[in-house]
Amino acid sequence: MTTVKEIKFIVILTPEDRFRHTHIRFKRQVISFIIQYETNLKGKWLPVVRYDTEHGFAHRDLFDRKGNKQKTPIFSRDYNEALTFAEYDIKSNWKMYKQIFLGDIENEKKE
Repeated sequence: MTTVKEIKFIVILTPEDRFRHTHIRFKRQVISFIIQYETNLKGKWLPVVRYDTEHGFAHRDLFDRKGNKQKTPIFSRDYNEALTFAEYDIKSNWKMYKQIFLGDIENEKKE
C-alpha cells in the first residue's frame, strides 16, 4: 500500500539562522513543499526567503524586514526538481539573503 508521506526537519545554520524543510510526497513524486530560511532578530524568528508551492506553482518569496515579499516563479520540470533547487539555493546563499535582509536595517540607520 502506497501512502502520502510528509517529511519535516529544521537545519540549524548558526544560533541565529535556520531553515525549515517540509515536503509531502506520493510514491517518489513531491506534491508540495516549503523551504524557508529564517533569522532571529531580537528574539523573534523572521522569514528571509521561502520557496513553496502554496499557489499551485513553485516560487520564491523574498522578504524584507517589514514582511513585504517579492514573488518569483521557479521554472522547473516538476516539484522534485524545484525542491532540490530551493534547498541548494538556501544552503549556498543564505548569507547573501541575510545581508540583503539586514541591509534594510543599515539603510534605516542612515536615514
